[in-house]
Amino acid sequence: MNRVYISDLSQHVGQTVELRGWVYNTRSSGKIKFLLLRDGTGVCQCVYFKGDCNPESFEAFEKLTQESCVYVTGTVKEEKRSPGGYELSAKNLTIHSIAAEYPISPKEHGTDFLMNHRHLWLRSSRQHAALRVRHEIIKSIRDFFDGRGFTLVDAPIFTPSACEGTSTLFQTNYFDEKAYLSQSGQLYNEAGAAAFGKVYCFGPTFRAEKSKTRRHLIEFWMVEPEVAFADLYENMELAEQFVEYIVQRVLKNRAEELRVLERNTAALEKIQAPFPRLHYNEAAELILKENPEFKKGDDFGGTDETIVSSKFDRPVFVHHYPAAVKAFYMKRDPSDEVSSLSCDLLATEGYGEIIGGGQREDDLEKLFSRIHEHGLREQDFSWYLDLRKYGTFPHSGFGLGVERTVAWICGLPHVRETAPFPRLYGRMYP
Repeated sequence: MNRVYISDLSQHVGQTVELRGWVYNTRSSGKIKFLLLRDGTGVCQCVYFKGDCNPESFEAFEKLTQESCVYVTGTVKEEKRSPGGYELSAKNLTIHSIAAEYPISPKEHGTDFLMNHRHLWLRSSRQHAALRVRHEIIKSIRDFFDGRGFTLVDAPIFTPSACEGTSTLFQTNYFDEKAYLSQSGQLYNEAGAAAFGKVYCFGPTFRAEKSKTRRHLIEFWMVEPEVAFADLYENMELAEQFVEYIVQRVLKNRAEELRVLERNTAALEKIQAPFPRLHYNEAAELILKENPEFKKGDDFGGTDETIVSSKFDRPVFVHHYPAAVKAFYMKRDPSDEVSSLSCDLLATEGYGEIIGGGQREDDLEKLFSRIHEHGLREQDFSWYLDLRKYGTFPHSGFGLGVERTVAWICGLPHVRETAPFPRLYGRMYP
């Protein structure tokens, strides 16, 4: 028997095939029975006519429950009214397992219930679509950098020190030493850039933030490119090309998933480079008009980012943030020591920052001073200072958070639906 996947049915019209999957839904109408079968690649309607299929299969149909595992044999035919445009004229039904009463039903369920059943919620059409888009985004990320001569240099997850600030570190034991879960692979990326010129790392990062906003996860995936001899402006140019590439790939390859998610693709079609660029001072003036509580010189909160991004129909860069609100490694503007050569990319529709980055400090003495100014231990960064001792060079990079990007492109209301098993403040189950 020719066993195939539902996604490949178009190649087998008129042939007898076997499908294996789970019961999505059933209904009966006298001498005809309908089984909606899903196998992870799609959904197919299997039609059983009494007299055309074996009697045992017709009788076994009555035992089926949602998510029961079955094997179905039949002939493939085109049917535009069916999911995917094809259906199976079924002949046989083999039951592998009968599922217990499924806890997730079409009725409304609370968020806690759905998150407690995340391992089952993944099977729903919307969650399935969102994770398909996530898959496309991750593939496009790798294709973008691999196609432009970047080398993947993996960064460690155990680190001896902070990268983004000591207040959000997860501490663990590394035999007889203290270690921390990585907040970012950037510092190691800088070593990679000195070796290979253009590099990126891609993996999970961790922030111990006691935040329950719709934008924050405790564990999230981040891609971080680093480019030797690139300045702030070249860095922004790379970032906008990157984001445009991702969005256009999803539009091209995941149109059906976006339809299931009811995403306004007209809004996504406008996401094309070049993106608007605002100096921090310009952005601050926009914020003050709507949020008089904002203090110039502060970092932006979620509301502030929304005010700025709402003025544009595509993502907007804000650059030259005050050095005081950025990490120790960010280079300061030589013409204005108060400002840093940093940039954030704010997504449209209130989704906030999806990229943060900038030009790195390449002066050994200045970097040495900043480490002490931030209260960091010099011995933890001796290897990092070596990068300035032995062939220091101008370089820039950024980080893009996968989950926020998925939320934005899918139009999801909360970042918890962007990862298979999200880790949030107060939630580590399942």
